[in-house]
Amino acid sequence: MKVNNTTASSKLADAARNRATRSARALASERREIAVQFKNIKNGLAREFGTALGGHGQLLNSALNEAEALAWQTGYPHLFFPVLAEEKAVAVNRWAARQRRVRQASREIALAV
Repeated sequence: MKVNNTTASSKLADAARNRATRSARALASERREIAVQFKNIKNGLAREFGTALGGHGQLLNSALNEAEALAWQTGYPHLFFPVLAEEKAVAVNRWAARQRRVRQASREIALAV
């Protein structure tokens, strides 16, 4: 009888390991799909805001990478990332516009002197 209990317990342990392996594979697959979606969102935002940023494209990329890192820290990265990425892209765009205004004002002051 003890052999049957050991065999049954071994089968249960094997089944649990198999479920864990399948779950890990499913999670990895889901994570890859989300990462592809994130890349598409990043590319779309880079196209939308990239031309307005001039030479500050790397700043936009850094902001989008930061948004992605923050989103992955939540339980629902696919819900947080699109909104957070857009907020960060808008903030970088505002910063770049401000920089243009400051540079223009500096040129005007330099010319006036």
